Amino acid sequence: MNPIHSVLITGANAGLGYECARQLAQSSSIEKIVLACRNEQKALRARASLEASTGRKIFDIILMDVASPESVRKAVATFQQPIDAVVLNAGGMGGRDPAAMTRDGVTSIFAVNVLGHAVLVDELLERQLLTSTVLYAGSEAARGIPKMGIAPPVLHTSSVEEFASIADGSKFTPKSDPLIIYANVKLTAVLWMASMARQHPHIRFVTMSPGGTTGTNGMDDLPFLKKLFFKHFGGVLMPLFGMMHGLETGAKRYVDGLTNPKYESGRFYASNVGSPTGPVVDQTTIANDLDNATFQDNARQAVLKFA
Repeated sequence: MNPIHSVLITGANAGLGYECARQLAQSSSIEKIVLACRNEQKALRARASLEASTGRKIFDIILMDVASPESVRKAVATFQQPIDAVVLNAGGMGGRDPAAMTRDGVTSIFAVNVLGHAVLVDELLERQLLTSTVLYAGSEAARGIPKMGIAPPVLHTSSVEEFASIADGSKFTPKSDPLIIYANVKLTAVLWMASMARQHPHIRFVTMSPGGTTGTNGMDDLPFLKKLFFKHFGGVLMPLFGMMHGLETGAKRYVDGLTNPKYESGRFYASNVGSPTGPVVDQTTIANDLDNATFQDNARQAVLKFA
């Protein structure tokens, strides 16, 4: 594992991305943190707040909309020196219309969670601007969370075509549960990351779920009743039953995944079966298909079709 002195975080102006930046800044070994954000004013406010709370002026800003591969490429083209690690944190439900098609032929939810991040990593690798670690914000939804009403994704062939149908939305119907779509998207990303680990053995590729975390904006674009449950009732009741934890705990998982070499490249770490909280475990011990190299490569090939 190569040393990490500089880190880029997507979606860094709020929630888990912001808290991850704050925690990383507590380490004297971290010399630069790049806040990759869509909105300049929000990024400026986040940087000012981080500088005030940490007492360090190590935060740079780069404007980047990970839902747009064009925006990602333009941002990377401005890089003057390599970055040691990236935290692929931006994501969520894909806006008010997650099924809307982007100019790249994928749904909004797939663009922000997978495609933009894939383009970011590919651009950094192609330009030799990445030296150590890629950490992707996974989700227990990728293997299902029955207690939260999220069924495991159902794949029939795990072929390139099936993963492409997740990307362009054709696998689903207008009546499909948004959380099921989200689970399939996150599963595709998990497999893509594992394939990338084998393609680029000199870089660590770690997928780490922050777990069920309160205080994020990830569920803001759910239908009203689901949003009400997760954002309000869930935010109060779920922590009492061990189903959610705070931002600090969720972001600490990112920091651990970046800095602790016990987390192996190509693996997906998340909570054990039952609750999206508590200690993380290698998810291949729960779902064997996650360790299938053919499925992993098929997911990566499907992503490449749109990149």
